[in-house]
Amino acid sequence: MAGVETRDFDSPDETRTPDKTRVEVVRMTGTTAARFTFEPGWRWSECVKPVAGTDSCQARHVGVVHAGRLGIQHEDGTEAELGPGDAYVIEPGHDAWVIGDERFVGFEFEPRAAEEYARG
Repeated sequence: MAGVETRDFDSPDETRTPDKTRVEVVRMTGTTAARFTFEPGWRWSECVKPVAGTDSCQARHVGVVHAGRLGIQHEDGTEAELGPGDAYVIEPGHDAWVIGDERFVGFEFEPRAAEEYARG
């Protein structure tokens, strides 16, 4: 095994494109990462819920925001707004939406979310 492994999100192993959503997945030895891009007007409960088939997002997200802003409301009542440079952990049981007119771009490092998010 090489001591350093790199991948380019512009040449992903897999791409998923539900409404206003783009998930680019790269697989490396022992892990998976993803770039999530959500267009203005994106909301999980409108764009991904039909694919996921659950009442709320059941993925655990661990990542960092590259661009744009995202609002999150968790079933436990907590809310947050994420912006560029923010690292985040979002537990299962939430809705989320793009804030404003700029697309949201986040990089996710939770392998299960990268492998399963927005997959029909």
